[in-house]
Amino acid sequence: MNDSTIPSRTITIVDVAAEANVSKSTVSLVLKGSPLIRGDTAERVREAAAKLGYVYNRRAGELRGNASNAIGVIINDLMNPFFAELLVGIERKLVEAGYVVLMAHTNESVEIQQKVLMSMREQNAAGIMLCPVLNTPRAFLKTVQSWNIPFAVFVRNLGPGDYDFAGSDNELGVFLATTHLLDAGHRQVGFLGGHKGVVLNQRLAGYKTALKKKGVAYDPDLVIPATPNRQGGCDSMNTLLSAHADVKAAVCYNDIVAFGALSALGERGMRAGADFALIGFDNVLDSQHSNPPLTTVDIRPNELGERAADVLLNRIQNPDSARQTYLAQPQLVLRQTA
Repeated sequence: MNDSTIPSRTITIVDVAAEANVSKSTVSLVLKGSPLIRGDTAERVREAAAKLGYVYNRRAGELRGNASNAIGVIINDLMNPFFAELLVGIERKLVEAGYVVLMAHTNESVEIQQKVLMSMREQNAAGIMLCPVLNTPRAFLKTVQSWNIPFAVFVRNLGPGDYDFAGSDNELGVFLATTHLLDAGHRQVGFLGGHKGVVLNQRLAGYKTALKKKGVAYDPDLVIPATPNRQGGCDSMNTLLSAHADVKAAVCYNDIVAFGALSALGERGMRAGADFALIGFDNVLDSQHSNPPLTTVDIRPNELGERAADVLLNRIQNPDSARQTYLAQPQLVLRQTA
């Protein structure tokens, strides 16, 4: 048989990875033109591909992966501007890295979350970022991880487990806010808003710790849980003041609750800062333009979004690396309400 009739072995991305001494995912990112890979590593991959005669068929890659450059980002509450600002940071980072963002809104529905995740799996997403809905079942994590899709959780964690997470130090943030009010002389400080769940528990822990350190007894009647939106803030402030007219200070679950609380104060002829000390949490852009400007805990939503995206991008690039955790360190921003 003439040797020329014998088909040569097809060179694959695995061969290029072995030649360049990098992972298959690194080769894939270099071939797609991703800026995530350092220049010297990218050059080594390109040299290995040229040496072996490997030619990247972009269309074939798209057909194999269908949406190999798409990353799913699942948000639980887009009505809250915090998540809109967070998403801006996430999208900027992912687009810079050469990915397309597929965004979905679950509206705190476990059923919608499940449908959206299954859809992104069917689309062969290159990665998934999730802010989980309340009451997400524990078995959920193992199910998603079994898909072998790079996965990161942000803002709300899923409890103990081996998964990447990006969020903020909620306990420290509320501790700082509550301590500020106690140092100002208040001995009765309310806590307004928040769904039952991990984040509320973290923030209440900071509230309780601040009270304990200042020698103030914890009074559960001053904690008024409510839906974390403007209406919930308005309702919780009215509930607090109706039952405890002598209370003159409160920490809010988030800035949106604080905006509702400001409305309730206005309806009662009271002004935050002069008649009542009020502190929010998140530092969304609108907080500096509320009336009066809101004192709040700053966790830099836009930057948090970027760091959350970095966590997922690092998982894509280094699939076997150890668990990653990023926690934004909160800072108290003093404005006119406290």
